[in-house]
Amino acid sequence: MNTLDISDRYTLVRHGDADAWIEAVAAEMAQALNHDIAAFGRARMLLSGGTTPAPVYQALAELDVHWDRVEVSLVDERWLSPQDRDSNAWLVRESFLTRAEGAHFDPLVRVGKPLPECVYTANLQAQHTQAPCLSVLGMGNDGHTASLFPGSRDLARALESTLPYAALDATGCPGANQWPLRITLTPHGLKQSRQRLLLLRGKQKLEVLRQALESNNPQLYPILNAIDLDGAKLRIHWCD
Repeated sequence: MNTLDISDRYTLVRHGDADAWIEAVAAEMAQALNHDIAAFGRARMLLSGGTTPAPVYQALAELDVHWDRVEVSLVDERWLSPQDRDSNAWLVRESFLTRAEGAHFDPLVRVGKPLPECVYTANLQAQHTQAPCLSVLGMGNDGHTASLFPGSRDLARALESTLPYAALDATGCPGANQWPLRITLTPHGLKQSRQRLLLLRGKQKLEVLRQALESNNPQLYPILNAIDLDGAKLRIHWCD
């Protein structure tokens, strides 16, 4: 493992292989959860979907944490039922919740409720629950993070929002695939987390990150909105 502090913007942690990457990230997450449980009696974390973090979630569930004192929600979600296999809720449930017995899960999509009402409920809950001790992020090859897609019609509104969550229509954005309607954490919501982790695999992702930093354009590369925030520096865990 090789840790590099990059000015005051972020910390990059390079891991020698996937197993070391999984073990180190899971341990760091467990440490943050146990800190809040010891300090406040409970802990809350926000997770992303996708195949990259799934093995980390599986490893985390095996660690020594009082899961019945942990609340879990999502960084973002596709406009799909939580029971849909393409939803982030389904991935988190299958890779983590089925193993972390007792953990409480708050999905972003409520079955039978319209999108605006789901966003309203997510914001209400975020404003009246314990601040997350950590948020786990990913990054697409287009530079998006959460569901903040470059070129989406709602991106500027989401970036400027003073609420934790926003609805976003990513129609026409290749990275959104066939699921353009989303609920996403905003930069305002993200900065509420005391620790922010970005999980990356592969050299292409490092190249996208380099391009984002050189561009200094958070509309073109929304990942920058997770880097240049108040509070603790973003910690980036990478392996090939």
